[in-house]
Amino acid sequence: MRIATRAAATLAGLGLVAAVAGGCGGGAGGDSILGKETLTVGVRPDLPGLGVRKADGTFEGYDVDVAAYLAGRLGARVRFVPAPAADRERLLLDGSADLMLATFSVTQERKRRVAFAGPYHISYQDILVRPEEKDIAGVRDLAGRSICAVEGSNAAERVVEERQVAAKPVRARDYDECLALLKARTLDAITTDDVILAGLARRDGGGLRLLNARFNEQRTGVGMRKGDVDGCEALNRAITDMYQDGTAARLLTKWFGGTGLDLSSVHVPRFEGCE
Repeated sequence: MRIATRAAATLAGLGLVAAVAGGCGGGAGGDSILGKETLTVGVRPDLPGLGVRKADGTFEGYDVDVAAYLAGRLGARVRFVPAPAADRERLLLDGSADLMLATFSVTQERKRRVAFAGPYHISYQDILVRPEEKDIAGVRDLAGRSICAVEGSNAAERVVEERQVAAKPVRARDYDECLALLKARTLDAITTDDVILAGLARRDGGGLRLLNARFNEQRTGVGMRKGDVDGCEALNRAITDMYQDGTAARLLTKWFGGTGLDLSSVHVPRFEGCE
């Protein structure tokens, strides 16, 4: 269903502490996130629009704002730890983070080791190209083309293996390197979650084109340790509130408006269910 915004909720007053923290995300409340005064949340430090660590050590982006909103709904303060793609599960399992909002897609393989609330956002795999590129309009047009394959991401593999498109993956450390390779014409395209691509396009100042090809649905959830059913259900209620009070639509526009990403409708995700 389509959600019409009712009010622009504010993040002020949520007790946000945007600092780099180490060690365990412990506190009152035992193994549950409920009752903790401070929740330690892993966010990406390297994705414009989603999660970036600034020079002063604080973080900004869509996932950062969502985390602040959800923590506020649970009556907790929040502190952030950097969570590169390769470290997300480890940070949860060793107790360094209570929650993970770091482009953490819900998959059956991951659900064997960690739990998920939400998802809090539904995105799609998409394609980012140079503005003059006219011969790539969809995933099938990537056959024979060079695409970026980022360490810790399976986006390139999903094109080649799931979609059976004979693209040519080119390895890169991160999306900054992908962007440099695309602009240097070493790559023909970058493909991954549309919100990641929208953030890259926005940071580049509008010099790249997002295709809105929309394939391979991505269900981005709140990662957490297994066994906390009450905490999971509380997060799902908070996510519902975020959509119904207009905060989700407002934050999507704040971080991705003007990038070419289609934001014409914002839908409440269908939750996975808490186990």
